[in-house]
Amino acid sequence: MGLTSNKVLVLAVLSAVLLFVGTVWWWPRLARRTWRAVGGRVGLLLATQVAVFASIGLSANQAFGFYASWADLFGQESGQGVVVDHNTGGAGGGPLQVVDTQQVNVSGGSRPQIGGQVQKVDIVGRTTHIATPAYVYLPPEYFQAQYRTRTFPAAAILTGYPGTAEALIKGLHYPQTAHEMAKNGKMQPMILVMLRPTVAPPRDTECVNVPGGPQTESFFAKDLPDAVSAHYRVGRKPGSWGIIGDSTGGYCALKLAVHHPETYAAGAGLSPYYKAPIDPTTGDLFRGDKALQNSADLWWYLRNRPAPDTSLLVTSSRAGEANYHDTLKFIELVKSKKPTRISSIILDSGGHNFNTWRREIPATLQWISGRLSDR
Repeated sequence: MGLTSNKVLVLAVLSAVLLFVGTVWWWPRLARRTWRAVGGRVGLLLATQVAVFASIGLSANQAFGFYASWADLFGQESGQGVVVDHNTGGAGGGPLQVVDTQQVNVSGGSRPQIGGQVQKVDIVGRTTHIATPAYVYLPPEYFQAQYRTRTFPAAAILTGYPGTAEALIKGLHYPQTAHEMAKNGKMQPMILVMLRPTVAPPRDTECVNVPGGPQTESFFAKDLPDAVSAHYRVGRKPGSWGIIGDSTGGYCALKLAVHHPETYAAGAGLSPYYKAPIDPTTGDLFRGDKALQNSADLWWYLRNRPAPDTSLLVTSSRAGEANYHDTLKFIELVKSKKPTRISSIILDSGGHNFNTWRREIPATLQWISGRLSDR
């Protein structure tokens, strides 16, 4: 049973309940001062606490998608996410391969013409040779006969670090939300490409072209849109692509829209920061390249480079988010940088978590839908 399995969670909760009941039941019998009685009390308390903490931890992991598997939890996942000099000319002949399909968790979701479909794909960058899994949400219209020649706008959706792509579906409910909003006429039908920015796990590359390392920015700026557009009916003209992310993914979304407005007509950062950090998870991202380091600092870039023709959205909370004051400053900076456009979602309160982002996603999807073309 996997780490995110409901059976594991139910088993942990049931164990905690049974151990609690057992502790209450056996406590009078273990009230003596013998070593055996003392050992029994310690064992029961310890087992109960372990079961309770395991239940809480599993519940939190289900809600926030911190770890996708036991191997991920225990640090056994290593760099299989990057394939150097991968041959993309194999069977199928394309940089994107569909490996599985699943229905969207909506009414009538078993039929793609009604619920749309989520496809699990493997993507290999033709220029960067970065390989990563992703999930692609296709709206119901994609499968309907009257739209068989229509192209659709697309948005890349990025998690935070370390994050899991599955969390965008199970925790943040992007496909369900997009389906419901398009059905109600609040946004146009869109293709969503859901993945994590950590394409070289366990390293956090911050969507930087690391000298001598993963060319992560180029992957998201060129290889990802090219691979998806070659396989799906995505609009080919400028303005067909947007990008959304939370936390680290939010920083990446803003940076990619600012650096590559020819690719991303709009970028939304949910609880973003505005400068790439250097810490044990990133390692030395810049290898002494000051120009590269400056470019990864959105404050520096917007003050010293020509303002890009793109639309940006940032979110924060007056209480609960550490980025609130920086976000207000960033809004003021961008307002003075025409033709760049800036919008915001500011909640009264909300922490750096899935519950907050779920409250922001509907408005974010509506915002980005209004800024993308389907042609």
